[in-house]
Amino acid sequence: MKKISILFLAMAVSLASCKNEKKDNTTTETVTTETAVQYVVKPEATSVKWTAYKTTEKKPVGGEFKVLRFDEKAGATPEEALNNLSFSIPVSSVFTNDATNTRDAKIKTSFFGAMLDTELLTGTIKYVDGAYSAAITMNGVTSDLPLEVKITEERRVVMTGVMDLKEWDALGALESLNKVCFDLHKGPDGVSKTWDDVAIEVNTFLREN
Repeated sequence: MKKISILFLAMAVSLASCKNEKKDNTTTETVTTETAVQYVVKPEATSVKWTAYKTTEKKPVGGEFKVLRFDEKAGATPEEALNNLSFSIPVSSVFTNDATNTRDAKIKTSFFGAMLDTELLTGTIKYVDGAYSAAITMNGVTSDLPLEVKITEERRVVMTGVMDLKEWDALGALESLNKVCFDLHKGPDGVSKTWDDVAIEVNTFLREN
């Protein structure tokens, strides 16, 4: 009888030991889910500068738009975030830091004021086949402005292009501006001239969501 009891006790200890070994060998897998990075244009970190030209010597006149509004849009890459990004620029926000405080008023009334739909400039940035452009609507005309775009590792974006005002039927508005600035746009040769090409530079920043 003692031998049977000892045998059952040994079997019980053996089974308990096997259960413990199985429990010890069980591992818990932890599943981690990574959140994909989303890039969003930061309107408050954006500037829009332009350079126009006067006199036959093509003397530059710089200015900017103090206000630029973007639609809310995100993308998995900087290119995706910028593609199909719509924007609007109030014409009233033009600023040239003119000491006489007259140049801004002339641009607003004699240039933009001579156009159709003078309140806003609107557009959409496009990224197609590795090339950027902006479909800009001005003076009731929508035309594409090719852009050179540089994106740094710090997510700083610089977009540059040159507007040919003929593409927006804006030569009449340019002539209107030249009339009110006739003497100011004269060079040493006595010729008054306002050029129809305008350089554009947009600096912005892509925030990570």
